[in-house]
Parts: sequence; structure tokens; C-alpha cells
Amino acid sequence: MPARLRPPFRADHVGSLIRPDALINAWQAAEKGEIAADELTRIRRQAIREVVYLQEEIGFKLATDGEYNRTFWHRDFLLKFANVREAASKLTVRFHSAAGTRERVPATLQVTGKLARPRGIFVDDFKFLKSVARGTPKITVPSPTTMHFRGGRAAIDAVAYPDMEEFYADLARVYREEIHDLARAGCRYLQIDEVNLAYLCDPALRAQVHTIGEDPDTLPQTYARLINDTIAGRPADMVVCLHLCRGNFAGAWVAEGGYDPIAELLFNEIAVDGYFLEYDSPRAGGFAPLRFLPKGKIAVLGLLTTKSPHLESKDDLKRRIEEASRYVSLDQLALSPQCGFSSGIGGNAMTIADEIAKLKLVVETAREVWDAA
Repeated sequence: MPARLRPPFRADHVGSLIRPDALINAWQAAEKGEIAADELTRIRRQAIREVVYLQEEIGFKLATDGEYNRTFWHRDFLLKFANVREAASKLTVRFHSAAGTRERVPATLQVTGKLARPRGIFVDDFKFLKSVARGTPKITVPSPTTMHFRGGRAAIDAVAYPDMEEFYADLARVYREEIHDLARAGCRYLQIDEVNLAYLCDPALRAQVHTIGEDPDTLPQTYARLINDTIAGRPADMVVCLHLCRGNFAGAWVAEGGYDPIAELLFNEIAVDGYFLEYDSPRAGGFAPLRFLPKGKIAVLGLLTTKSPHLESKDDLKRRIEEASRYVSLDQLALSPQCGFSSGIGGNAMTIADEIAKLKLVVETAREVWDAA
């Protein structure tokens, strides 16, 4: 089977990578005022050079900056918009891991006025990544749904936005401005990290959606329209993928439940080119929802877990890819870990050596299954 010449590639990965100690120490020193911002930038860029080289040496055709330009997967992006701040959430979430279960009320985002984008957010970061990557540079951004899900209507200023449709329109517009500038900088591979549609597959979290004044049966349609509006007008040659995540921090997860409740909408109503789907454990359900994937779209199977250092069996990975191919053509499938390796600074479930072993396994397995990575 021929190699894919455009992303997502047969061997791919979600984006975030474990930050080296030198970078973590630099972030902490900068927060304490012990080093200047320029010194943090120098250390961060050196770490990015090294992790880009690592991805290329392993054999990936893409390169990310490991999300080394941020402290957490979504806050460093969304808080750059004007009139956005952190606030208490109305949603209580349970993080599950091998160590047990713990409840958290994570911070949400509050919109205190009209949304605006005073300047580029990840544009300069992308330009640097592009300058050091030989492969296809990939940038990741949090889904616009993250600006709404935990707080709902109550977290959106009613004076600035008496009509929620105006809020969604402005939110999509500020995202389009960033995507436009990323495209001008040469970005042709963009990933949107979407947790809330996956959360809406979990019966317990669906029940909690009522606490933010929303209907879990209609919210997926609202979010689908928002995502489509966000990526409208992108260049025809820009590939956009959606990463579905059930929560990821320090080996812990939040949601469970297969893609069945949203599969038709996800694959047929959201105008992206590919999907990074978590399939590392039974809580993700079976492959049957893939039968709704239309021709021309790619499902990247997240079969390797980033929540444990245990290294999967290559034979087991091949068996599961074969199982998925009963529902959709093998040509429409690819392979990756199920999530990023580090959603923020610290709290990793494995070492960098464990991470490298998993990334190598992705490339080796993809080469054997598709005769090309």
C-alpha cells in the first residue's frame, strides 16, 4: 500500500511530548523571576530543536514542538484572547488511574467582554518550528468548545453577549484570525484538541451537562457548527484533524464510553480531514462506529496508551488494526498513541525513554502494516 503523501500519516502522534528537566527547571525559574524571558526562550528553543530531531530520527514524517511553548495544553492559548480569565467550574470531574479515583473541580474559563485577538498566539512558535523541521510541521490548538463547556451560559458575559449565537460567532472569528495567520506562515497541518465531544459520550458527564444549563442531546450539534465555523476559509491544502480526548493528566483519565452517540455527527457533519481516536482501553468502546467514516477521511487509531509505560505488543497492535479494518478500509486507517505524552509541565506517567520506545513502535508497526510510515 503506498505511503500517504499528506497528513495524517500512517505513523503519527498527537503532539505533546515529555518536557526535559532543563526546560521544566527553566519554566519554574522564569516564574520566580530568576531568569529573564529571553533566557527561557533560548532554553525552550534548544529543547524544541532536540525533540524535532528526535522525531525525525525515529522516522516520523511530521514534527511537533512537543508543546514545549506552553505550560498546559489549553490555557496558554485561550487566555491570550482579550476578555478571558480563569474562574471556578460548575462541573465536578473524577480522574481515574491505576492509583485510584479522585474528584476535582477544574478551573474553567470566563468571558468578561467581547472576544478579540490582540496578536498572534502560536504564530511565532509555528514559524520557529517550521524553520527547524525537515518534515511536515504540525501545530495543535485547543478546541473552541473548551471556552464554553465547563461554565456554560453563566460563564459568558450577558452584557457583551446577550445572544449566545453572537458569542459563538465571535469565538469562531478569533480562531479564524489565528488560523489565517498560521496559514500565511506556512502551516498546512493543524490539529484541534477536542475533549468535550468525547465527554458527551459518557453517561455520567452527560448528566452533569444540565448543571451548566445545556442539553447533552443538542450540544454536540452546537459544537459541530462551532468547529466548522472555526475552520471555514482555511486554505484548500491545509489538513485539519480533530483529536478526541477523554482526559489526560499524570496517567489519569476522566471520561469513558464509545463513540456511538456522536459517530454520525463526528464523521459526517464536522468538516475535518482526519480524526485521532483513543482506542487504548475498553473504556473507548469498539470499532463499530468507524463504519460511519466517509471516503476521503482518515481515522488515526490511538492504540498505544500514554497513561502507562507498559509497551504494547506489535502483534496485538496489528490484530486490532485488522479488527478495525472490518468496519472501514485499511487505506483509511493510521496509527498513533492515544493521546499526547504530557498535557502540561510535570505529572508524567512514564520516562522519556518509555516515550521513545512507544514512538518507535508506532513507526515500526505502521511500516509493517502499510509498507510505509
